[in-house]
Amino acid sequence: MENEILEESVTADEARRMLASLKGLQLVDVREPMEHRQARIPGARLIPLGELPGRLRELDRGKPLVFYCASGNRSGQALEFARESGYHHARHLEGGIKAWAQAGFEVER
Repeated sequence: MENEILEESVTADEARRMLASLKGLQLVDVREPMEHRQARIPGARLIPLGELPGRLRELDRGKPLVFYCASGNRSGQALEFARESGYHHARHLEGGIKAWAQAGFEVER
């Protein structure tokens, strides 16, 4: 299971279930600071996509990791980079925070 490759994306429903059930889940917002200040998923950590190469080591390689952005494009890039760097338990939120909010889940403002 250590090197098991997971599906690339999770839906908003799946991400919410993961947040509720997986202790140590790392939720990472890869948007810019201004976007993060305007709206964010509770408990998310901000690491803008442009900073990710220099900051990826801040994340625990052995714990589940979910990236998100506004719509899924930047988080998909973050996922690709993380997987290439050995983060096999990484996924990204399909549809980003927009899908999260459309599902009716909490957004901090």
